[in-house]
Amino acid sequence: MRNEATLDANAMQTPEFTLSRNSFGRLVLTTADGIEHEGVVPVRAFPIGAPDDGIGMISADGRELAWIARLDRLPQTQRSLIEAELAAREFMPEIRRIVSVSTFATPSVWTVQTDRGQTSLVLRGEEDIRRLAGSTLLISDSHGIHYLIRDLMALDKPSRKLLDRFL
Repeated sequence: MRNEATLDANAMQTPEFTLSRNSFGRLVLTTADGIEHEGVVPVRAFPIGAPDDGIGMISADGRELAWIARLDRLPQTQRSLIEAELAAREFMPEIRRIVSVSTFATPSVWTVQTDRGQTSLVLRGEEDIRRLAGSTLLISDSHGIHYLIRDLMALDKPSRKLLDRFL
């Protein structure tokens, strides 16, 4: 049986792989035995609840090649490559304020202020607003884009009042 000190020591070790980009900009994972896997993709296990915990490095054919328990425990160069790849693949704006709603019946057009600027989205139905853990909401628009409200109670009162009409 392993004790906590052993777990902590193992978690801090350098991973058994290296990462680089090839001339086409694709991510290449090289295992400790020298095998190169081109076109690997990092995938978060818990993208909303724990985005830096549990990242799988997935091959082009869908196999998991490596598991990263904590992103912040990787060497800076590897961490930067993974973060850049994740940023290019993931697009989930976080709603900071609901500016207006066209109608309280669906479908309705919402104007929202996000962490990436102001935009409009079309809400097809109330079922496109999903409650996640705690007071976190995930809103899907008519184009399949997911918007995150990390903490419902952190929204201003007018935004919460508009949102309450759909919950």
